[in-house]
Amino acid sequence: MKAAVVGEHGVEIRDLPKPEPKPNEVLIRVRASSLNRADLLVSLGHQHGAVGGVGARLGLECAGEVDTIGSDVSGFKPGDRVMGSAAGGYAEYAVTDAGRLHRIPANNMTFAQAACFPVALQTMHNAVVTAGRLKRGESLLIQGASSGVGLMGMQIGKVMGAALVMGTSTNPARRARLKEFGCDLALDSGDPGWPDQVKQATGGKGVDLIVDQISASVANQNLAAARILGRIVNVGRLGGMRGEFDFDLHAMKRIDYIGVTFRTRSIDEVREINRLMRADLWPAVEAGKLTLPIEKTFPLDKAADALAMMKANAHFGKIVLTMD
Repeated sequence: MKAAVVGEHGVEIRDLPKPEPKPNEVLIRVRASSLNRADLLVSLGHQHGAVGGVGARLGLECAGEVDTIGSDVSGFKPGDRVMGSAAGGYAEYAVTDAGRLHRIPANNMTFAQAACFPVALQTMHNAVVTAGRLKRGESLLIQGASSGVGLMGMQIGKVMGAALVMGTSTNPARRARLKEFGCDLALDSGDPGWPDQVKQATGGKGVDLIVDQISASVANQNLAAARILGRIVNVGRLGGMRGEFDFDLHAMKRIDYIGVTFRTRSIDEVREINRLMRADLWPAVEAGKLTLPIEKTFPLDKAADALAMMKANAHFGKIVLTMD
């Protein structure tokens, strides 16, 4: 099979053996795979959990048809249209634990559209609902809202009853589009005064929950924008891995600052995250109420070009690879 891997001089398409599913796994005939920031980091030589280095296979999520099921798997059969988070998804075949897999809704969702959903759904449901403890009627702010995961986070906030959803982007054209995806107030995180806009929108108290994909460059502004006893969930670090942090303001406001990642989670933990997500969100997915825009699709052999587009930050929503 053809697969995208990290080579000595960049991303390469190589012929690799088709993987064999373990007893708990499903082998997917991949039809589409979407890009994530972690893929870009790995392609540039960085480590992401256990994945990295020359020869590393790229991809975190895909959609396609079930080819083969492991001996312990029930609920799926060959030919089922499925989507799921799956390591090595930039390939003609990929394996994943059955607990990460979902049937593609029978609502005319294409493989390309379905490939955009798994990581965004499991990441943001966990961040907003489980770690962030969003309650109906509360306010929510998504930092880095124009990414696929960010756009999904705002929509999840609305589905789960947030009274006010805010999102940030430094790009004015992207900010103008955030309202299409559940955003009530779009903010420029490059403007030093954005925390004051949050306080004004929340009657002076500050936002209840911030889901942060930027981190270092906005850490102290997040503290300023959060209410007393607010929560901040650290999902991503697009603004830097390290930075200044106002520990006194953090303590004074008694803010819960929560870190999340899938890199250190067990199979059982990821299965439970997906189970909880489906319980809350699958009716909305099936009804077509959750959507993600696709900026551009590339064939698998142009994976390097797709990643270059992501590196240039020249997209709104998702970039997708197709295998046909």
